[in-house]
Amino acid sequence: MKPRYLTKSRFKLALDCPTKLFYTRKPEYENQSETDTFLQALAQGGFQVEELARMQYPEGIAILGDDYNYALVAKRTNELLMRENVVIFEPAFLVRGLFIRVDILVKKGNDIQLIEVKAKSIRSQEHTSFIKNEKLTGGWDAYLYDIAFQKYVMQLAYPEWQIRASLQLVDKDAICTVNGLNQCFKIVANSEQRTGIEKKKGITLADIGEPILCKIPVDAEMDLIHQKNPLSPDQSFEEMVHYYRDHYATDSKIFTEIGKHCGGCEFSSDTTDANSKSGFHECWQEQTQLSLDEINRPKVWEVWDFRKSSKLAEEGKYFMHELTEADVGVQAEVGRMSRTERRWVQIEKQIANDPTPLVTTDDLRDELSSWKFPLNFIDFETTAVAIPFTAGRRPYEQLAFQFSHHIVYEDGRVEHHRQYLNIAIGAFPNFDFVRALKASLEVNDGSIFRYHNHENTIVNVIYNQLKVSEEKDKEELMAFIKSISHNTGSNADSWIGERDMIDLYQVVLKYYYNPAMGGSNSIKAVLPAVLNSSAYLREKYSQPLKKINVNSLNFEAGYIFLKYENGQAISPYKLLPPIFDGWDKDSLDDAVTEIEGISDGGAALTAYGKLQFEEVSEEERVAIRDGLLRYCELDTLAMVMIYECFRELCEL
Repeated sequence: MKPRYLTKSRFKLALDCPTKLFYTRKPEYENQSETDTFLQALAQGGFQVEELARMQYPEGIAILGDDYNYALVAKRTNELLMRENVVIFEPAFLVRGLFIRVDILVKKGNDIQLIEVKAKSIRSQEHTSFIKNEKLTGGWDAYLYDIAFQKYVMQLAYPEWQIRASLQLVDKDAICTVNGLNQCFKIVANSEQRTGIEKKKGITLADIGEPILCKIPVDAEMDLIHQKNPLSPDQSFEEMVHYYRDHYATDSKIFTEIGKHCGGCEFSSDTTDANSKSGFHECWQEQTQLSLDEINRPKVWEVWDFRKSSKLAEEGKYFMHELTEADVGVQAEVGRMSRTERRWVQIEKQIANDPTPLVTTDDLRDELSSWKFPLNFIDFETTAVAIPFTAGRRPYEQLAFQFSHHIVYEDGRVEHHRQYLNIAIGAFPNFDFVRALKASLEVNDGSIFRYHNHENTIVNVIYNQLKVSEEKDKEELMAFIKSISHNTGSNADSWIGERDMIDLYQVVLKYYYNPAMGGSNSIKAVLPAVLNSSAYLREKYSQPLKKINVNSLNFEAGYIFLKYENGQAISPYKLLPPIFDGWDKDSLDDAVTEIEGISDGGAALTAYGKLQFEEVSEEERVAIRDGLLRYCELDTLAMVMIYECFRELCEL
């Protein structure tokens, strides 16, 4: 039998839920998080930061090879560690059933630096400690325990070492001083490095400008974890490690009491699939003796924005049908559905399996009647990368690279009026973005709509960027921003614009609940719900564009937005054509971007990042550009569809 080692990633998984050790790396238990495009985008950014950190050690030697051939990479590491002084990237340690790979190790005799690189950001000028009252603070527990595990294993292998530990983090107080820094670290599929990053040929430390990473010592945090184990004080850190190791080695399941933490289990899957198993359902069956149907009943933590769900779950109330109005604290509000009423409506309808929407029609009608035609619907696509694309920008500073703008006229005509997409390599897009937005929205003086807080937050960011810029028209642009928004709490200036964007998300919260949305009010949840419940939308959008009163800047006249499967509407996002639709195999093999489609925000920001690399061919750039434009257009059309459903409900 192949040895089963407790690795760093498995240790972190066990910290989240020890039972998951039994399910991980087994093909029959599919890990749902491995297909999350947003998580993939974050991982790619993390690998870029790791390669940037390595630049500080030009003499460093990378341990290459198969990640799963533990003995081989550990042997290569041991050979290098025989040197008195050495810097190693990804050194491997295999000892007593434990296996780790360290991001960066600096050895000078027995003086060792253990450096863990993370794309997480910190303000170096403000940081003092991650400890307060002998507890770890600020949500850094997982990162610090990760390092503590590494240090423990290294000390087992080399007891004579004096190990100092540090976190290498992105410094939000730093400013990038060179153009194209991000593009120096290209994400590729065939890199020799485990990170999947290919550095720009010939790049040196002098080429990357002033540091945007900072090194934070964490020796005090390591001592606290190793001596007091604050996450599990009833056992020592060593006992915890051995407990996880021994159970994983023998493939023995650890008992973890069910509760709200199960809600995000990545090992929960469709129980009707004969070829897969659901770890979530196995745990619940073992502890409750309930049937699969009973386990699948709506849970208390699925209630929208229900902060009492953790406490109630601890008391043994797991399911919605066990809740009372007193548990929810239902209180009415005049002129809208209150937040507590909304929660109770969700509970009642899901328990009764009632699919009919609840609409406070009179209040919704009053809301719609207050809007001024023509109605303007806008959506932004933005990114905030760890390593800036251009000089003068801070890590994770927001970049607004795309918007879409739909107009709905009083006679019902829908116009995709204008769009903007800046994919120029090495360009800071924000100021041109807001100029284009200004030109687009100033064609009329009608109401403007966004969905949730993002658009308002972004224009606040751009306002502050303009404030310290030398743009000739900055006062004009800042005045425009103030006219369509309100200041956020983080903005020193205060305003509420005369055309302050109306949040369609808040309109949904106040006046509309559809059980098909469950506990989510995101546009991706609301859209299919209204498409399935609205006869008007089903009739209209089942026809080609050329037959309905809608124009498009990106879809052909024969395109149909709404199709059905088993009587249910397929989300239009799922119907978006693949990026490289129609390409032959040779052309696909030559493509370097590896993007199949853009149907969510994670894929959109990944696509924008890929387009910052010069190696992307013009043909690819056009294909990705078109995919971004289609996706963003659908975002604003989705808002239009929600509005049209509301208009139908109010019989306007």
